[in-house]
Amino acid sequence: MLEQGIAKRDTDLESGVIGAYVDSFAARLTACGYAPATIRSQRNLLGQFNEWLNRRRCAIRQLNEELLATFVKRCARRGRVHRGDVKTLRQFVTHLQACGALAPSAPVVDDSPLGQLQRAYARYLTTERGLAPVTVSDYVDVLRRFLSEQFANGPLDFSALTVSTITTFVLRQARTMSPRHAQGIVSALRSICRFLRQRGAIDCDLAAALPSVSDWRLATIPKYLTPEEVECVLQTCDRQTSVGRRDHAILLLLARLGLRAGEIIAFELDDIRWRAGEILVRSSKRLPQDRLPLVADVGAALATYLRRDRPPHTTRRVFLCTRAPRRGFAKPSTVSSIVRRALARAGLSPALKGAHLFRHSLATRMLRHGASLPEIGMVLRHRAVQTTEIYAKVDLDRLRALVQPWPGTGGAR
Repeated sequence: MLEQGIAKRDTDLESGVIGAYVDSFAARLTACGYAPATIRSQRNLLGQFNEWLNRRRCAIRQLNEELLATFVKRCARRGRVHRGDVKTLRQFVTHLQACGALAPSAPVVDDSPLGQLQRAYARYLTTERGLAPVTVSDYVDVLRRFLSEQFANGPLDFSALTVSTITTFVLRQARTMSPRHAQGIVSALRSICRFLRQRGAIDCDLAAALPSVSDWRLATIPKYLTPEEVECVLQTCDRQTSVGRRDHAILLLLARLGLRAGEIIAFELDDIRWRAGEILVRSSKRLPQDRLPLVADVGAALATYLRRDRPPHTTRRVFLCTRAPRRGFAKPSTVSSIVRRALARAGLSPALKGAHLFRHSLATRMLRHGASLPEIGMVLRHRAVQTTEIYAKVDLDRLRALVQPWPGTGGAR
């Protein structure tokens, strides 16, 4: 009886409004690494949705966000809404659009004065200033935050903008960020002030009056871990699990070769030259690829992860998410999160907790073992020797030889 009931439900699903696309959707979920139980649950949800569409005599072209919300509210009244149901329905609509069964949704356009100003500012940055898309996005975000804080939901009264209001905004933002990030905020605000003056929204040159954020070069000492602390962090990975083996390989690349978080994300299968014993590093800072030696423990960790844990996927990225949907890491912050979790497991709380901590630690270790600054720069792939100079400040033994004796007592006061 149960098998007959399941067969009947599958037949009903295949003959409904969306039934012709459910199997291809399930195949897509399988390819993305979803578990069979999850796929069965999503098929059941789509079966209920299909029956509801049939009763309402809806056509597939009528599927939109409003119709999905109506169905979810109906399920909520009956206590049948589960976590992830809304996401599943939206994924299915995206699948229908990819198959050509449903026209893509029209983008939502913000027609408010602030929305129109944001679009005009983005065009200005792109066409007149020639800035990169990521910089345009960052500057537009500062514009939105600044004006939203100044005027809330009221009209945009640019005559109320003064140097004092902008400086107050900078000081409030700078309390929660690094000096380098605060400098970026000030640069964005200067650009915004020039843009507003060009449009005639403000009369005075507020950009020239904005204060700068102090961040003197070589003023700080690099944050690093001792070699013993680095090994302690590496040992915290549970290499009995797939996540632990993946994270161990990532941490070894950071600790032994000094890779950046962005280089970990861009690392591809073809970048591992097993026979040559080297890897290619795709740096966003320079077009040509750099070559680094594939040291023994890094190579062993990569081989173990690739043989045992990396799921089959069309992408050539080496490191993939372990949970569905399977894909490469989206942002460098994912790598930094892996580092932070490993530091917490090791009971360490350094001032710097991102992926760059291992890069600083490698440079410091090389320096204390007698490596010269040019040699360190070659390993870290610095393009200018000035970038490596900061590590001279952590070579305390050599610095002590340069210390002058403190002048004796006496003399003029």
